[in-house]
Amino acid sequence: MPEPEFVYKIVPAALWAEATRAGALAGAPVDLADGYIHFSTAAQVRETARRHFGGQDDLLLVEVAAATLGAALRWEPSRGGDLFPHLYAPLPVDAARRVLPLPLGPDGSHLFPPLD
Repeated sequence: MPEPEFVYKIVPAALWAEATRAGALAGAPVDLADGYIHFSTAAQVRETARRHFGGQDDLLLVEVAAATLGAALRWEPSRGGDLFPHLYAPLPVDAARRVLPLPLGPDGSHLFPPLD
């Protein structure tokens, strides 16, 4: 199965603002602890939001073309044995194709834009 064209990072708006000032995202606390930046595919990102960001507001969805990340992006087994994209380098903010709000809907789940 071919790798998806785009990968997605859910990030608090304040952390993305810091990354923008610095020029790169080093990662959220969980990323720093694990030694890589966690990404999801379009098929995985809704479950990632539900499991790890439930009820959290003021989040952004960062979309990145996987090919721009080069060899630092590795596909490794994670939740349920699915292959997840992990970035073993800081994420340059200019690699972001789109940065979109990820608001909460009336039922408390996140409202996703259409994903490629």
